[in-house]
Amino acid sequence: MDHKRVIVAFSPSIKRAKLTCDMLSSVHHQEGLIMDAPTADPAGIGRTKLGIACGMGAGALWGLVFLAPALVRAFTPLQLAIGRYLAYGVISAVLVAPRWRDLTARLTGREWLWLGWLAMTGNTLYYILLSQAIQTSGIAMTSLVIGFLPVAVTIVGSMDRDAVPLYRLIPSLFLCAGGAVCIGWQALAAHTATSASAGVPLTGLACAIGALVSWTVYAVGNSRCLARLDHISAQDWNLLTGIVTGAQVALLIPLTLLTEPLHHAAAAWLGFGSVSVGVALMASMAGNALWNRMNRLLPLTMVGQMILFETLFALIYGFLWEQRWPHPLEVAAFALVVTSVVSCIHVHRKYQE
Repeated sequence: MDHKRVIVAFSPSIKRAKLTCDMLSSVHHQEGLIMDAPTADPAGIGRTKLGIACGMGAGALWGLVFLAPALVRAFTPLQLAIGRYLAYGVISAVLVAPRWRDLTARLTGREWLWLGWLAMTGNTLYYILLSQAIQTSGIAMTSLVIGFLPVAVTIVGSMDRDAVPLYRLIPSLFLCAGGAVCIGWQALAAHTATSASAGVPLTGLACAIGALVSWTVYAVGNSRCLARLDHISAQDWNLLTGIVTGAQVALLIPLTLLTEPLHHAAAAWLGFGSVSVGVALMASMAGNALWNRMNRLLPLTMVGQMILFETLFALIYGFLWEQRWPHPLEVAAFALVVTSVVSCIHVHRKYQE
């Protein structure tokens, strides 16, 4: 493993993400965080465009999550989760410290319970399962299973009052599923060609399905909370989630010390630290902030489709890392996913009319 390559790959993005977080914190003190400013657009077109832009931004940052476990294979999924979310928790605590009393005074015990539940399903448990699936069965099967997240979230969202009926979204869902199958088929073909065993470990498959269920629960629950808690900004909710997540993984440190290997070279620890801080800043801090803002701009049936951008960017990063052009099936997946999102947007616009 070339640890210098890991550091070089993440360092520029870490700097950009840190600057983003600093700017968000500064603006919050002055104006209550610009990302939560209301949009004056009676027709809702501006809100939709801004929501889609936030979804794309979140997907671009979250796509790095799929690359991270492959960069530090010497570390276990539990260690990866602890590294990433401890960094997330510490950064969140630093940013929220000046306003801690005022912020917590607005929260009830029920909301703290929700934060704990969302931190576990969307962060701690999800990332452990995702990392285990990637390291056990590879990015191939994992991306195929996780690729169905938009379908699951959209189906749940269609049950909301005044939501777009599910039958109108069926073409978009089929396109989404087609893109996921193309991605998985191509990746599985590559796995079979390079592996002595063509089978996929059932443990990895089970972990991928578990990650799918866990994040679906998080996406729906988080959207419901943000819709109800209009007195808490999207960024503050993200910072509070980070603090709770950091506290959760801190409780797991004794477990990893007792059960998992910690004998690594200094270069390996440096690579692990770079990846953990980089993913915390880009995916957890900046990515989650954009995602939370998007949740307040788009209906849940569209939120599901925005998850597709994570898959698209994960593929792009994979191509860049492997220094190759996409295969025909991967090109087809791109086309299907983009068409799925466009179709979903068109359906929502027609329904609003």
